[in-house]
Amino acid sequence: MRTALITGGTAGIGEAAVRAFVKAGWRVVATGRRQERLDALVGELGADKVHPCAFDVRDAAARDAALDALPEGFRDIDLLVNNAGLALGTNPAQDSDIDDWKVMVDTNITALISLTRKLLPGLIERKGAIINLSSVAATYPYTGGNVYGGTKAFVRQFSLGLRSDLHGTGVRVTSIEPGMVETEFTIVRTGGDKQASDKLYGGADPMTGEDIADTILWVAELPPHLNINTLELMPVSQSFAGFQVARKD
Repeated sequence: MRTALITGGTAGIGEAAVRAFVKAGWRVVATGRRQERLDALVGELGADKVHPCAFDVRDAAARDAALDALPEGFRDIDLLVNNAGLALGTNPAQDSDIDDWKVMVDTNITALISLTRKLLPGLIERKGAIINLSSVAATYPYTGGNVYGGTKAFVRQFSLGLRSDLHGTGVRVTSIEPGMVETEFTIVRTGGDKQASDKLYGGADPMTGEDIADTILWVAELPPHLNINTLELMPVSQSFAGFQVARKD
């Protein structure tokens, strides 16, 4: 039985991915900050299938303590799903909070590369795989996307760089880049404004966490000689905006 470690497993894409992988016969190490949500997943899916690790991905000491204490059946990680990430704020750069920027960098970049580096020796030994959650924001800029888009562009390029470095090891690396997915993402981004979230997704028929989880599982279960380098997804209702033009009075 293969084992996946999925970060950000307490909501949205990550929570859906935990369920999808267990249903497909995997064991899952699920990480997240909210112990009660992890416990609920264990209660739903079984302690023999899900091992909860409650920590903030930015806390290296807590991360290492949790991973070093993994029980026997969950120690050999075949797949790392770097899903944990967030956006904070929607203001243009000149009006943004620098502390929000730092949290995004620490979560979306520093924590991701740190966990990846920690697990790389085992992933190489087991000829495993890494699936990183980037975003269409890595490719298509938009007002207020500034640092969030920059972090996701890093994730995309880091994934491609890993592919190059891991050449010949058998380790697969994929950057999955979703567009609009209705999760808690916008509620977090707006500081808890559910009305803003409902307005964004209302009538848009966005993708769901389950849609992306199924995609992650599909990539993970491809034959070992196949690698999906990057995979961009959008709901049919979402496409590409035009250029902005500032005109003189």
